[in-house]
Parts: sequence; C-alpha cells; structure tokens
Amino acid sequence: MAADRSPFIHRRWPYYPPPRLIFWTAVFAALIVFLVFHSPPPDAPPDRRPTAAWGGQGWERRVLASARPRSNSPSHAAGRGHLSVLVTGAAGFVGSHVSLALKHRGDGVVGLDNFNNYYDPSLKRARRRNLDRAGVFVVEGDINDAALLSKLFDIVAFTHVMHLAAQAGVRYAMKNPASYVHSNIAGLVGIFEACKSANPQPSIVWASSSSVYGLNSKVPFSEKDQTDKPASLYAATKKAGEEIAHTYNHIYGLSITGLRFFTVYGPWGRPDMAYYFFTKDILKGKPISIFEGPNHVSVARDFTYIDDIVRGCVASIDTAQESTGSGGKKKGAAQLRVFNLGNTSPVPVSKLVNILEKLLKTRANINVLPIPRNGDVVYTHANISYAMRELHYKPTTDLQTGLKKFVHWYLDFYSGNAKWVP
Repeated sequence: MAADRSPFIHRRWPYYPPPRLIFWTAVFAALIVFLVFHSPPPDAPPDRRPTAAWGGQGWERRVLASARPRSNSPSHAAGRGHLSVLVTGAAGFVGSHVSLALKHRGDGVVGLDNFNNYYDPSLKRARRRNLDRAGVFVVEGDINDAALLSKLFDIVAFTHVMHLAAQAGVRYAMKNPASYVHSNIAGLVGIFEACKSANPQPSIVWASSSSVYGLNSKVPFSEKDQTDKPASLYAATKKAGEEIAHTYNHIYGLSITGLRFFTVYGPWGRPDMAYYFFTKDILKGKPISIFEGPNHVSVARDFTYIDDIVRGCVASIDTAQESTGSGGKKKGAAQLRVFNLGNTSPVPVSKLVNILEKLLKTRANINVLPIPRNGDVVYTHANISYAMRELHYKPTTDLQTGLKKFVHWYLDFYSGNAKWVP
C-alpha cells in the first residue's frame, strides 16, 4: 500500500484578505454567542451536576499513587512502563479501555471524568469500578475546571495527556448545541492551556473524529483530504479542534496527535450507538429503523473494534515526541500529526442487523427509512496507510467476531454477571 505523507508537514495555509477574515471572525463569534444564549441552560441534559469535591491530602495521595508507573520513575524518554498519563473521559467507552491497557503494561494512569448523563451514568460508574480494581484513580471533575487541572499538574509531572473527554453524538447536537461548544471547543482549549503552562509540557494525544470528513464524496477518506464541509455541529467542533491544535502547536510547542476514530464498537460501549440500541430493541421486540441514502443506497460504516482502536491510541502515545516548550514558551518546532483509525472495511448497516439477529437468535422488526437531515452521512471508509506506516496500526477484528464479543458482554452485563476481560 502506498505511503501517504502527513497533511500537517509543511502545510500551506490559505490566505484570506483582511475584510473576509474579519467577516468570518465576526460570524464565528456571533455563532458562539448565539449557541450560548439560545441553547438549553447548562443544567439541561447532559446534566453537569456539581461533581464530587476534590483536594486534600488523602485525595492527593490517591492521585500520586495512581500516576506512579511500575518503574517508580516517570520518564517520557524511557517509554512504555515509565509513562505517567492523564486520561480525560476515563469512565467513557474508549477512555476506560485505554486506561486499562496503559495500566496493565506498567504505566501510571490518572483518570478524569464528569460522569454526565448524556447516557446512563450507571454504565460509567461500572467502568469506573473496573478501573478502581486495576489501580486507576478516576477524579470526578470537569475539563473546564481550570483550578482542578492546575492542581493535577501541580501534583503530577504527566509525560502524556490522552484527551478523550468530549460531547459525542451527531444527532444530539440539534437538541443541545451549546454542550458541544462547551466540551469540544472550550474544554479542549482548557486542556491545551493546562498543558502549555506545565513544566515540563506533556505530549498530547486527543480524539478528533471521522465526522470531520462530512460531505466529502471521495473514498476512502484520507488525512490529506479537505475537511471543510462538516455535515453536523459535532463534526464542526471536531474540525475546529484540529485548527486549535495547530495553533497551540505553532505558538507553544505542544506535541499534539489527533485521532480520527471510525465508528468504534465493542464491549462496554456507548448506548447511543446503533449496534448497542439495536441489540436492546431486538431483544425487547421493538422495531428498529435502518436508513438509506438517495436512490436507496445502503448506509454503510467502517465499524472498528475497540481493541484495534486501543492499540492505535497506545501506539500514538508511544510514538509521540516530546513537547518543545516550557512554562508556556516555545523553544522549537514540535510534532503535529493526525491519523485515521478505522477498519478499512465498510459494512452496510443492514448486514450489521443480520449478524445481530443470528447472534441473538431473534428476528428484528425493521423499518427502512430515508436518512434524515440531522448530520448523519451515508458512507464512511478509512484510508489507514499513514497510521500503518507511522504507528504500525493494523486492525484485526472483523464485524462478525467483534459483535459476537459485544453480545456476549451485553447479555452478561444486563443479567448482572459482567466481568472485565482485558
């Protein structure tokens, strides 16, 4: 497979005449003001209830113990088993898996999560219990809490930050757009601010999204493709995040790697994802809706199993170069990368349903509907040649195998017998 150069190497940025630049800056500022004042109030779902109190000697001891690698000597240069990693969104789907993978190989890991109720918080609490048993302390707090972030960086000299906290979901953006600006833009800036002020500065790996490809019709999607036609507010916030990452890399010397995930699925997954709620509804005998594009084109996704995604995340940490700044001052050019993490094998959603029917031994009651204008796209397909070359990323789990593992976990979990299988 031909190797692709990173689009972030010697990238030329388009020139915009001053009047046009001022116009679009004003439009963007007006959009943010509109979203803040015309969206549901902050206490609307997902609920951001006051999080548990933090601070105190006992709390600090737990943070330090969790952050300490097996080697007892945190070191970026020494690599695996010597790292100290802050994982945001640690009680989330990808975050919990990545936290365990890092801890199991000997790295120190501190989690951060606000446990909002975008989906059932009890699932997040269950993931947290798995992390507790593995020795990972998850701090209950928000990425927009600058005082909390400052305290964490005062206590621990993190070598890396794995930033996975975000407001997910394409469709929910139509109900609560402000939550996407709050988490995916303001929250990302908060993380970058804490990292650029740290001494030493950590390397950062963060979750962008395959949604940034938006209305792009060229497939498979490559990191070199244009991403200026987002189909949803969620995609727009992730695209904005990539531009913000470029800014902090350029000004402050932060080493930043963005990961564009393609439809991640598997055990301990997110209930708002189709494979998850299809399973629930099929078992309850409720109808499910499958969408199709214009001219009855099948909607297809590049479903990627969680274990493959975790390997890509960990490889991104292991290949991340050190940041070049110190205390907010840049001392040299720093690494800036973005990778697709997908499976390279798009599967029609109708086939996913057929597999679930066989695994659940239950026929689905299917309604076929035109794809709604809510930000969903018809097709996703990842070109992973860049990740293969730089990260040695190679997905190995097909949809049949991955769904079998998910269904096994789902039936155990909702019968009260769930056990973590690393």
